Amino acid sequence: MIEKTKNTGVLLINLGTPDSPSTKDVRKYLTEFLNDPRVIDISKVGRALLVNGIIVPFRAPKSAKIYKELWKHWDNNSPLLTYGEKLKELIQAKYHNQNVTVEFAMRYQNPSLNSVLAKMEKVGYDEIIILPLFPQYASSSTGSAIEKALSIIHKWWTIPTLKVQSSFFDHPGYINGFVASAKKHDISKMDHVVFSYHGLPERQITKVHPELECTNCDCDKSYKPNQDLCYRNACYQTTRLIADKLGLTEKDYTVSFQSRLGKTPWLQPYSDQVVKDLAIQGKKNLLVFSAAFIADCLETTIEIGDEYQEIFEEHGGEKIHLVESLNDSPIWIDTVHEMIESLR
Repeated sequence: MIEKTKNTGVLLINLGTPDSPSTKDVRKYLTEFLNDPRVIDISKVGRALLVNGIIVPFRAPKSAKIYKELWKHWDNNSPLLTYGEKLKELIQAKYHNQNVTVEFAMRYQNPSLNSVLAKMEKVGYDEIIILPLFPQYASSSTGSAIEKALSIIHKWWTIPTLKVQSSFFDHPGYINGFVASAKKHDISKMDHVVFSYHGLPERQITKVHPELECTNCDCDKSYKPNQDLCYRNACYQTTRLIADKLGLTEKDYTVSFQSRLGKTPWLQPYSDQVVKDLAIQGKKNLLVFSAAFIADCLETTIEIGDEYQEIFEEHGGEKIHLVESLNDSPIWIDTVHEMIESLR
């Protein structure tokens, strides 16, 4: 019998970025992003009125200014796109002379899932590994990326074997990557540590386990191994795993959630309020993780590094020390390679 070598395609997916920090391109990005029913999970008519009639027209010009500041930090480029392309190249290098091709796409805007998957369809892979680059599963990020990819692939005449990684918040390499980044700072000189994760509306968490209201769940006290796809549970467990590696006790850190939108209840406590309260308590130096992001972006560089720094100083604090994300660090490249290999 002739042994056939599998031809494998790997699809890495991140959230997205405007093509440029111009108001026009930011408007296009926000329109696609916020009209996703997994992101704003209200009625189609209500979402269209809210997003297209209120949020995008008012938010796009303001967001464009913020994106311009972000791009200044990163040599006039999008860090999310820059590190996504680097990740693709560095992972591809690990498969030299092997039948594995690595592609990178964004859920929103470019490189689009439509264009990248159209390219992959022409190859005729035996299997495709889909790896959304979100450590903690959320329907509005991982779920949306997987749904979009599968909605495109299901129209193909020939559908290869598909393998999907839904989360990796407890992968040792991911944890060790953030531990290594944290150790670039003198942790002994920090007054407190904040683990800030991207926020979600509480209703989206409740949908994961309808029998249990998010506010009545004690996953902030102990890990629930049967709820790995609950974002809140995964965030708290991520924190415990990193804190344990760094020798931090519960009194040394606070878990919080950033980037809320609208007036409905989101996961609490809110990061901006936590930063303010810690400053008022007399804390002068904070070490802040944003471990929901594997690459630095607007939420880390601008929201935490600039906006929270301003809040902290206004209330008596001195310096927020932002833990660098995984970006293109060797440990992160090795981790992604390991995850791919585990699915092959």
